[in-house]
Amino acid sequence: MDKETKNELLQHLYQFISDNKRNLFEQNIQYRTRHITLVLEDIFQPHNASAVLRTCDCFGIQDVHIIENKNEYEVNPDVALGSSKWLNLHKYNQTENNTVNTFNSLRKQGYRIVATTPHKNDCSLEDLNLDTKIALVFGTELNGLSQTAIDNADEFVKIPMYGFTESFNISVSAAIILHHLTEKLRNSSLKWELTDIEKTEIKLNWVKNVVKRSDLLEQEFLKNL
Repeated sequence: MDKETKNELLQHLYQFISDNKRNLFEQNIQYRTRHITLVLEDIFQPHNASAVLRTCDCFGIQDVHIIENKNEYEVNPDVALGSSKWLNLHKYNQTENNTVNTFNSLRKQGYRIVATTPHKNDCSLEDLNLDTKIALVFGTELNGLSQTAIDNADEFVKIPMYGFTESFNISVSAAIILHHLTEKLRNSSLKWELTDIEKTEIKLNWVKNVVKRSDLLEQEFLKNL
């Protein structure tokens, strides 16, 4: 489907949602970004998995990459509050260890792999460079990132802490990091916004997720072109 047809289909499906919802779509798409993306390795607690999705939606992060090596990623709808339908979730679970393949796939898309863990070569959150796209990698609640993830990351970032506890809960870490980096990104001169075609495709996904029998409406529309 070419760009023009996608846009025409979007306008057609817009007829089946309220003006308020349509205005929200048009407003929120302006703040969406793929300059920063999140990678979650083997997250297994539904509460944390869901809270991270909610955080990503709130800060305008469009894509979440989910590595399922040992644990299946489960969402708690009471915590996520429907946030997953506004995001693009990409799951990697084809092999026993999917971490390296995930990293390589993201590098091909222009991302630097930034592990969120204290490391001897780490940098502070304040000093993390955003000149090119970054993929922030978070590990499991109990053990953090796997050794494979650490060995294959390009960089390491840490949140400055001054207490006795060694780490934050993963959902808290994601919220702190994304709040800081998205504010920094939007106040920069970097081209962090989505392209026009990306905006159209994402809005199409959004409207399909809220319109009943949108697949039948789409088929009927395309048949009449």
